[in-house]
Amino acid sequence: MVSQKKKLGDILIEKGLITEEILKRALANQEKTGEKLGEILLKMGLIKEEDLYYALSEIYNVPYVNLEEIVIDSDVVRLIPEHISRRYKIIPIRLNGDRIVLAMANPVNIYALDDVRIITGREVEPVLASEKQINQALDKIYTIQKGLEETLLNIAPGEEETETPVEVLEDEAPVVRLVNLTITQAVQEGASDIHIEPTENEVKVRFRVDGVLYDVMSPPKRIFPTLVARIKILANMDIAERRLPQDGRFRVTSQGKIIDFRVSTLPTIHGEKIVLRLLDRSAPLIGLEKLGFTEDVLEKFDWLIQRPYGMILVTGPTGSGKTTTLYSALAKISTPEKNIITVEDPVEYQFPRINQVQVNTKIGLTFANGLRSILRQDPDIIMIGEIRDRETAEIAVQSALTGHLVLSTIHTNDSAGAIARLMDMGIEPFLISSSVIGILAQRLARRICSRCKVPKQPTEEEIKVLKLGENDVIYEGRGCEACRHTGYRGRIGIFELLMIDDEIRAMIVDKVPANVIRDSAVKKGMRTLWEDAKLKVRNGVTTYNEILRTVYAGGL
Repeated sequence: MVSQKKKLGDILIEKGLITEEILKRALANQEKTGEKLGEILLKMGLIKEEDLYYALSEIYNVPYVNLEEIVIDSDVVRLIPEHISRRYKIIPIRLNGDRIVLAMANPVNIYALDDVRIITGREVEPVLASEKQINQALDKIYTIQKGLEETLLNIAPGEEETETPVEVLEDEAPVVRLVNLTITQAVQEGASDIHIEPTENEVKVRFRVDGVLYDVMSPPKRIFPTLVARIKILANMDIAERRLPQDGRFRVTSQGKIIDFRVSTLPTIHGEKIVLRLLDRSAPLIGLEKLGFTEDVLEKFDWLIQRPYGMILVTGPTGSGKTTTLYSALAKISTPEKNIITVEDPVEYQFPRINQVQVNTKIGLTFANGLRSILRQDPDIIMIGEIRDRETAEIAVQSALTGHLVLSTIHTNDSAGAIARLMDMGIEPFLISSSVIGILAQRLARRICSRCKVPKQPTEEEIKVLKLGENDVIYEGRGCEACRHTGYRGRIGIFELLMIDDEIRAMIVDKVPANVIRDSAVKKGMRTLWEDAKLKVRNGVTTYNEILRTVYAGGL
């Protein structure tokens, strides 16, 4: 099975992934540490994990499978006992006729292959998969779901709703396990929020995934006070206060990820509704090129963020990906020669070489106060999490006028609306025209699931609105395990970039309405949010129904 002709280093060099010099350095490192060559190259950041496994698949002479991109048959997984799968780092993924397709971290482990043949009575078809993905898949199928089911069964029936003393919430209490398993499942499924909502007779737990909420479970209403108390303890809140909203936060490590939770409670007529926002500090940063920019818009935005001074605004509703865009921009322009400082609420992702300030209103550290302090720190680039008031806006504008590049977000519906918003805050038009160099409006639309993507016959409305020709094809997702039968998996940005040129500066000074500024920019080639959304449907990235949900069509 194993190819004796090629070594890992040789294959990586052939593929152009590393050089001879890099291989020599890695091998020298290997002599000192005794680690595997692939692990050393990954730690050095010289190759991607997927590239490593494709190279290893050539050595082992078996196909490589990315478990995140396939649907694993849970019934087939259970053909092998869990302890065997975990011992050998293997997971059956499907049946191929009479053969069992077995994902293995080490596909030449003859003991594992023999044991699976004996246990299942089938021939084995090995494929290569990463150990990390195998463990995650096993956790999803066994640990989390089984744990939730067992925990709910162990909650004694018939208990009355009572005040919950803190000492009851021991580490092994069923409600503690329920909270822990809910958090683990949310992390596993890539949720951005957990909603725990009491109704008259039950409790609903929902996750927000790819911007859409869906039901996860309904724990008994009788345990709700204990559930709330446990989360309040984690978030350092007052468990006795049930009449007023509260905010808190806590941090956990789950599946190797550091997750910050922002917790908010809201008293309702049936009890306190709780929302937990998940912030994955260990998540890899998405590059600007992967956010969904078309080539022409990316080129213009890239030009803007390379300017030595001026203000760039990113606008859109909550949850439209504004902060991700700003983080990606900062990552692109961060160099040792530049002093970059941010003021954020909260700090969602930590950067090397960037000085990040966390807003704390309780002690008076607001955006405006933080910004004043930043200006005494000799910054080249300033990122403000959000312009919320006149004071912050004034300091941001002055910073842009005095030789700093300022990046920030503001809540408006489109790019031109940001100009009117600044005027509403009391900023003089001539200051806006002199400081703002570009405004990016954005939304997030769900991507069609690549696993179940199929062509579809466009409706008359789709043909008319999307201006489809006779031979044009659009797509939809049928729904599968990989996308939880939604037809969507992941999200993509929809963008509208307003470049502030001399003509638009003159319009701003003359207080021309936002819709007139917008129309002028469109005549000069600006692609609106709606036009960019339609383009992404025609390109097979998302669906017509999805852009109707996320982007205001303006009467089509």
